[in-house]
Amino acid sequence: MDKQNFIIKMATVLGVVAIVIVSLVMMSQKNDMDYQFSATATGKVFAKPDIANLTVGLKTEAKPTAAVAVKDNTDKMNEVIKVLKDLGIEEKDIKTTNYNLNPVYDWTDRSGQQLKGYEVSQNVEVKIRDLNKIGDAIAKTTEKGANQVGNISFTIDDEFELKNQARQEAIKKAKEKAEAIVGETGIDLGKIVNVYENQISYPSYVNYSKDMAYGMGGVEESLQAPTVQAGQNEVVVEATVVWEVK
Repeated sequence: MDKQNFIIKMATVLGVVAIVIVSLVMMSQKNDMDYQFSATATGKVFAKPDIANLTVGLKTEAKPTAAVAVKDNTDKMNEVIKVLKDLGIEEKDIKTTNYNLNPVYDWTDRSGQQLKGYEVSQNVEVKIRDLNKIGDAIAKTTEKGANQVGNISFTIDDEFELKNQARQEAIKKAKEKAEAIVGETGIDLGKIVNVYENQISYPSYVNYSKDMAYGMGGVEESLQAPTVQAGQNEVVVEATVVWEVK
């Protein structure tokens, strides 16, 4: 037998051995899965949020030049941001999320499209850590020219302990579900071999005592602060517990 044929035969043998090993591993894993039982349940914890997120925006009317539009918007937005800081909101909790300078056109059948001027829109996202200041933030920014206010959402700054509680409840319920099924079927469960977790986010509940309509800005008179109720947030954890079957 020459050297080349020997190498070819050895490579073939090694290939067959590798295929057999992979097949045995796959069959072993499949058999393991065939003798497992799992139950899934959710745990829920309700807690009052401690942070409010509010979007405050300002859109200026069309101005004859882009420079005038930018200056008008900048002056008003600076006043809006100043009043937020005067309420005790830190600079780190005020974030610009949108800024647009756009031409504005008029259209007539006689003249067609004509440039009317330029408008600027700017939005800031405000994180309010003192929930008692939500109404004042809305009213006072509106007084200073904000005319797009809304998108309120409530969050919890640190959910770690709440998620632990929800996880404990989910695992407890999964075990109770497994016990009920085992009682009906007679399956003999062994030890727990795995646990999977899936966190689920639900929107916060927001209640308003009065409508907060867009387009309230541009007024100079003092406005009554609207009452905004934070309600409760729901922290949910879904857990799947896996047992071996004897």
